[in-house]
Amino acid sequence: MVNVIVELSKYIMIILMAVYTFSCFSVFAQVYEEDKKWILIRQNVLMFLIQFTAYLVMYLQTEEKKLVFFYLAQVVLLIAILVLYRVLYPKVSRLIVNNMCMLLSIGFIMITRLTYSKAVKQFIFAVLGTVIGLFVPVLIRKLKFLKDWGYIYAGIGILALGAVAVLGQISDGAKLGFTIAGFGVQPSEFIKILFVFFVAASLNRSTSFKNVVITTAIAAAHVLILVISTDLGAALIMFVVYLVMLYVATRNPFYAIAGIGGGSVAAVLGYHMFSHIKVRVSAWQDPFASYSEGGYQVAQSLFAIGTGSWFGMGLYQGLPDSIPVAAEDFIFSAISEEMGLIFALCLILVCVSCYVMFLNIAMAIRNQFYKLIALGLGTCYIFQVFLTIGGVTKFIPSTGVTLPLVSYGGSSMLSTMIMFGIIQGLYILREDEEEIIEKRRERDIRRSEPGGRAPGKKQPPKQQPRQPRKKKPAFEEVPQQRVR
Repeated sequence: MVNVIVELSKYIMIILMAVYTFSCFSVFAQVYEEDKKWILIRQNVLMFLIQFTAYLVMYLQTEEKKLVFFYLAQVVLLIAILVLYRVLYPKVSRLIVNNMCMLLSIGFIMITRLTYSKAVKQFIFAVLGTVIGLFVPVLIRKLKFLKDWGYIYAGIGILALGAVAVLGQISDGAKLGFTIAGFGVQPSEFIKILFVFFVAASLNRSTSFKNVVITTAIAAAHVLILVISTDLGAALIMFVVYLVMLYVATRNPFYAIAGIGGGSVAAVLGYHMFSHIKVRVSAWQDPFASYSEGGYQVAQSLFAIGTGSWFGMGLYQGLPDSIPVAAEDFIFSAISEEMGLIFALCLILVCVSCYVMFLNIAMAIRNQFYKLIALGLGTCYIFQVFLTIGGVTKFIPSTGVTLPLVSYGGSSMLSTMIMFGIIQGLYILREDEEEIIEKRRERDIRRSEPGGRAPGKKQPPKQQPRQPRKKKPAFEEVPQQRVR
């Protein structure tokens, strides 16, 4: 009986996930708010059904009661996120909140399947990230001086990355961070946000050639320190984010061409200077030929994706444990093996819908500083998704970055939830701008009507300011006639 439930569950979850993914894009086509509201409510129902189905299967497979309590704790957390964002910020983008909860839910399911202890740690970080993320939108909305702190963001970023390069612990050939009280801290995850703020503040101040050169030098210092630490994933993300923000701010194709050329030269130099990069490139070219020399991870990832096929093996029916660091860098492969490639593709589309919302905010908001921040954070998010999935599918060399909100990692979880909180703050600012524009439009309409008043409304007569009495001249001046 259990086998039948497991077999049916994977099809049920695929159908539910497909419907959820379709609604992520259909909501953009709706004109009336009432229709959007019901689509968003339907998304919540689908998310909870997927989570219930997955944990029911895992409980039937293991018969561990701790899974029941862990599932209930997750339900409470997700409901709290949905309710608190809606109550505290009525103007918030509910689609972004729904997608954030869905990605969290999928991550909890797969990490619990792989390692229960890591899932508990991930839950703790998710709670902490929720608390921090709820304060971020109001800070973005109230703090008007953020655009003036450009060099402060850069100074903090360079000092933090420099400390990691000198004192950081080596993990898989790279210096990524520190271990504090049993928890790993990776500063580069948070520096990415400060980096976006620095670039936005600098380019908002001026796009002159001199300022572009200074900004590029400081940005290059960030990337260079990360390369020295062999944190190639974060270095590549910052490089691409800067290039996109620079081109959008200046609209100068020369900067983009020069940046791509410089990045290509740096990549070639990095390949010849660091053996760590050579191993990853070799594993990307032919993971089976270098199976025992770095290709093992990619080979196992490809085996897992191929084994799962379109519909997956079902939870606890595959061997995702054989993939190294499956809960961190290769969680997409584990999802593909047991939940199926269709489910995994829907996951990608959910991430894409988040990026579409980021771009909508960037295009709609009028303040140049906030516009660049939305663009930079959106590029940072979607490019990290691309690096993760591209690496595990052998599309590009593996860079060791996590899938935001899905992979295991405390620093990644906290930084991504802060990022989503910033985006929500920008969305609220956009709504405020729309309200101001609408009020101005209504005021202009009232002024343009006869009598300067709106139809059907009576206004009290305007009182003219009292003028001082002028003395009557003793005689009237006769204008002189022009002599022809």
